[in-house]
Amino acid sequence: MNRQNFRRRLRLLMASTVVLILAACGGLPAPKVPAQNTYMLDAEPLSAAPQTRHDLVLQIGMPRARPGFDTPQMAYLQQPHELNYFVTSRWADTPARMLAPLVAQAIARTQSFRSVVQTPAAIPADLRLDTEVVRLHQDFTRKPSRVRLTLRAQLIDVRGKRVLAERQFDETENAASEDAYGGVAAANRMLPRLLGQLAEFCIAAPSLDAPGVPTRP
Repeated sequence: MNRQNFRRRLRLLMASTVVLILAACGGLPAPKVPAQNTYMLDAEPLSAAPQTRHDLVLQIGMPRARPGFDTPQMAYLQQPHELNYFVTSRWADTPARMLAPLVAQAIARTQSFRSVVQTPAAIPADLRLDTEVVRLHQDFTRKPSRVRLTLRAQLIDVRGKRVLAERQFDETENAASEDAYGGVAAANRMLPRLLGQLAEFCIAAPSLDAPGVPTRP
């Protein structure tokens, strides 16, 4: 066998080896990607009977969130002061954005304002409700675990440019199971209570009928 034939056969052997290796790799099963679970905050507000009616337009500002909670990731605690996130479970949107329509719906159901609108609004507002998610997490430092939601609220006189009332709401609910879904279910059980308190806060604000707050003819 001359040298040229030897080199040709060596190249063929190497090419065949590469093909066999690629074929073997192609037959390996693809790594499994964990299924992603996506959850909603969508609890129905409690039914509310009509209360004192204010002839005012209330605008619901887009809720904000503290650092660590302005994300669709679902937060939990295993030890104090250390925030973790579930790997295979997440919110459909940030909790703050999911809360906005629920807040508007809860207050509108009371029929205590001329109109309740969300930001951006097509009509001028007399009052604005600003809210901030201080925390929303599942706490595994206790048994059973529980979900905690803290919401800070400010009622603003838009024309007078002043704060009429301010309050922080804090609600907890035990989880029925020690997993992300247990936390989601607990959050949605808790929400109607918090939304009811928030609606009452807006209706009963002590400065709501003060001279600085205009009423519409």
